[in-house]
Amino acid sequence: MIFKKKTRLPEVILLVALGILVVLVSRFTGTLPETTPSSPPMADVRVPRTEYGIPVDSLQVFRGRVGKNEFLSQIMTKFGVPYRVIDQMASRSRDVFDVRRMKAGNQYSVICTDDSVRKVCYFVYEVSPTSFVVFDIRDSVHVHPGLREIETRVCRAAGTISSSLWESMVSEGFHPGLVISLSEIYAWTVDFFGIQKGDSYRVIYEELYVEGQNIGPGRVIGADFRHMGRDFYAVYFIQDSVGDYYDEEGNSLRRTFLKAPLTFTRISSRFSNSRMHPILKIRRPHHGVDYAAPAGTPVVAVGDGVVVKAAWSGGSGKMVKIKHNSTYTTAYLHLSGFAKGIHEGAYVKQGDVIGYVGSTGLSTGPHLDFRFYRNGQPVDPLKVESPPAEPVSPEHLERYRILMREMMMRLDSVQTDQVVVDDIQSQSDFESITL
Repeated sequence: MIFKKKTRLPEVILLVALGILVVLVSRFTGTLPETTPSSPPMADVRVPRTEYGIPVDSLQVFRGRVGKNEFLSQIMTKFGVPYRVIDQMASRSRDVFDVRRMKAGNQYSVICTDDSVRKVCYFVYEVSPTSFVVFDIRDSVHVHPGLREIETRVCRAAGTISSSLWESMVSEGFHPGLVISLSEIYAWTVDFFGIQKGDSYRVIYEELYVEGQNIGPGRVIGADFRHMGRDFYAVYFIQDSVGDYYDEEGNSLRRTFLKAPLTFTRISSRFSNSRMHPILKIRRPHHGVDYAAPAGTPVVAVGDGVVVKAAWSGGSGKMVKIKHNSTYTTAYLHLSGFAKGIHEGAYVKQGDVIGYVGSTGLSTGPHLDFRFYRNGQPVDPLKVESPPAEPVSPEHLERYRILMREMMMRLDSVQTDQVVVDDIQSQSDFESITL
């Protein structure tokens, strides 16, 4: 016979309460699983890894930098590429890139099969931080150029000059390219050799990034240079597909040069780094352009400036040198004589006669040897691009004024010695929010 023990109501209540307490404690300590069903596990989706547009998951990538006096053949032979293939790489790439122009220090990548044989499939040479050339040598040799995607961030910065623009900006960590851009924008407006302590600058400019790496500044969008208590504003503006920098009134900050300083019959000698001298009979640089013209032909200044030399100068004969601004200087050699009033310190305007064609110094006949200097370095006068000097045209003037007002407001909001990342990403974005 089976006997059942009778349970009283208070005991039942106590047992239920203890059961609930145990469950709660277990949940809190993690000893019991959650009752809510979990989501099914997601599949492991792998995104194929690519470099230079090449899937490289199943390949090996070897990186290096071109050594001094190192050529394509030397790099390729290290990886066992036959000379026959190397020759094809050089010949079939000529329309894309001349392998003889590979520079020491530039990066390259050799992409090979991931096995014991390690056969080269691709060679990639980085021409610049943004461009590269791919040599596909898997079957036959194919060559094509490539471009990396560039990310643009717009920044605003300001600073005070204590010595020179260069020293002040570089000491603040700015890229030298930004300093050069500012000096070129204001080359006709500010004499950077006459900068005073306390002059200041504000600038809106683009910072360029490739794969998260800063590769330096892009275009200056707008700037304000405060010199001797006066603000000089500059805004980059495109009209009729041509961009230039303009001031508050819409006038160009640049000036033009005359194409030639005289009326001439022909060019008798061009700019060269190695020319046979007609008298000395040795090869040496000729950093000028010789204009053949009759003796006595007037020679004019190609732009406004100050005469820094008007005197005999050895083999150059009678020479006039004109400093146009802190960037550009021109020189006029082998003159027969100087025009009235031309002396050191004299100010000349574009088109003023400064001298006359002659054959003084080391010269075989009457001609003008005309020389052009940019930042103290000789450049080919025939290749100097004279920037447009026209103001903003009437049909674009209202759009420009809106842009200038927005630019001035943003420039004035930056405190000295401060860098601000702007809320826009490009020049076109800047224009779109103002129009």
